[in-house]
Amino acid sequence: MIDAVRYLVDNGIKWRAMPSDFPPWPRVYAFFARWRDAGLVAELHDRLREAVRRSEGRHDEPSAAVVDSQSVKADATVPHTSRGYDAGKKINGRKRHLLTDTLGLLLAVRVTPASTTDRDAARTLLTAAKNHWRRLVRVWADGGYTGHLTDCWVVERSFAWILRSRRLVRDYERRADTSESVILWSMTMLMSRRLTAQCRQRPVVARAA
Repeated sequence: MIDAVRYLVDNGIKWRAMPSDFPPWPRVYAFFARWRDAGLVAELHDRLREAVRRSEGRHDEPSAAVVDSQSVKADATVPHTSRGYDAGKKINGRKRHLLTDTLGLLLAVRVTPASTTDRDAARTLLTAAKNHWRRLVRVWADGGYTGHLTDCWVVERSFAWILRSRRLVRDYERRADTSESVILWSMTMLMSRRLTAQCRQRPVVARAA
């Protein structure tokens, strides 16, 4: 089931176009929805993030973060009640607000109508971050949030990472929390691949008989 969801996110296919070597698409979607609603994909994502941070010699919890947003076009499947128009970017769709650590790993995500201001969304993200990570003492943001320009290249790299997943090139999801789950799945793929590559690069130490 996990491989089927990862295939959908990575290749951007429709649910009904699930290849025949995976379980039937209604079963895969039911699995996806169950993990979304129970918070299991978020738990898997957070455990992988902690593992990646440890592999980089970092503490499990971050002490600094970066926040930024990305507006993307919405497909016709996205209802009008959960989409909007970003006048600055001239995009009719949704906006993804990411809070990342200094490695570019995702800490929190909110998907809103594109008309939502960055400051309004940041309040939700930062409130959640304050309650969840006690070590977090510094957050960087660009001019859309603070009125002062800050270099947010770390989170821009995070947006580039998730756009490698074709399902995220635009927003196809009827529900905003489904869009958030797809982003989490995309990041779990990235982190699991990174951890796998690191394991392969580690030298094998022979044990004495």
